[in-house]
Amino acid sequence: MKSSAAGVVGIVALALLVVGHHLGIGYVVGVSAALSVIFGYGWPHYLGIPAKKTLGTIIALTGAGASLSVGLAVGPDYLMWTPIYIALGFGATMVVQIIRGTGQKHRLESTLGAGAGVMIAGFACGWVASLRYLGEPGLTLIVGISAAVALLAGMLPWPERIVAPLTIALAGLAGPLAALIFSDVRILPAMALGVLAGAVIAAFHRLRAPFPANGRLAGPCLRRARPAFALRLAVVLRGKAASPLELRGNPC
Repeated sequence: MKSSAAGVVGIVALALLVVGHHLGIGYVVGVSAALSVIFGYGWPHYLGIPAKKTLGTIIALTGAGASLSVGLAVGPDYLMWTPIYIALGFGATMVVQIIRGTGQKHRLESTLGAGAGVMIAGFACGWVASLRYLGEPGLTLIVGISAAVALLAGMLPWPERIVAPLTIALAGLAGPLAALIFSDVRILPAMALGVLAGAVIAAFHRLRAPFPANGRLAGPCLRRARPAFALRLAVVLRGKAASPLELRGNPC
């Protein structure tokens, strides 16, 4: 999925979540669970990791279970079960990585990507918790608007070294502006929320890496670099300068 398409999907999801504060707890729980399922399906494809169906199911169940637990919890400890669901998701991810038979060369990258998906899906229940804890949409609007601005900035076709700082800076500016218009939250807390939202969105670009392509690039280079290094070492020990023919085999 291209960054532009992912940004549009993210903005639509944010709009659905923010509107939920005006439609009640049942709507927010249903939207959070549904978005977790969609995210669980799309995240492995977005990263290009192996075992997409199995890992996607784990991510989806983690997010949906966490959202339902927050919505159904009684008392002030609404997030009590969230760490448990995330821990179970991590454990299931590790088990899948151990027993699966495909993509062994990229098992570490796949584990990190799937683990990040478990955490993101598990934290989606925070939108439900914000409604139960606060009851008013001020902070939700600040975070939602900051994240939307960060998504729009991340869609720019510029180098990552420019887009990432710009994303965080614009989100940090959008937070105080949203606070002035929609709530009574102070400027500094609103800016901190905006910067945090922008940093999370900017991190998505760094997480997206085609794992098989990385393996194709690194593997042959490393395999050919070993005999080339051995050839150079033999030339040094022999005490003679290397000829162009001898150094032709170095690929890197």
